[in-house]
Amino acid sequence: MSLPDLPDLPDGRGWVLLLALLLLWTLGAHNRITALKAAVLAAWQQVDSALQARGQALAVLLGAVTGPLATEAAALDAVTQAQAQVQAAADAVRRAPVAADAVVDLGKADAVLGAVLVRLLALVEQQPALLGDPTVAEALKTLRESPARLAFARQVFNEAGAAYNAATTQFPTRLLGGVLRFGRAGRL
Repeated sequence: MSLPDLPDLPDGRGWVLLLALLLLWTLGAHNRITALKAAVLAAWQQVDSALQARGQALAVLLGAVTGPLATEAAALDAVTQAQAQVQAAADAVRRAPVAADAVVDLGKADAVLGAVLVRLLALVEQQPALLGDPTVAEALKTLRESPARLAFARQVFNEAGAAYNAATTQFPTRLLGGVLRFGRAGRL
């Protein structure tokens, strides 16, 4: 395959023009990917905010029910451990929101927390004295609202990640992926 003939310009300016166009295209592609990565970061902020609000409500709830539910220490420990795993995974995503492996780990940790949280909420709802406590009631309200808030934030994050992934895999931008270190965004 041969290169196309460039217009005859004095002093090899045709090659300079071609190089300038290639450089401008590379800069434009980099700026586009950077903007999409910024959208992923902004979407992560929503997810992170929802996770932190749920974590705070969970900490308040665990503090309030530890004494009354002392016989259910295994359930309380399971929730505490699962929340710690979510926090560790969220910290990893916070450092690199476009790292697919970290996002997958967060999704798995969040699924585990969701499973053990169901048991804790059922135990709390069986205790009328706990339901009358305003601290517990407020924490329960936040925990009940968090799935909808997290679902919306996840959707925004996943859409931003999908746009980023689509842009990084399009030709000819994908040729720059290795050089400019475009990672692959994960889905929650």
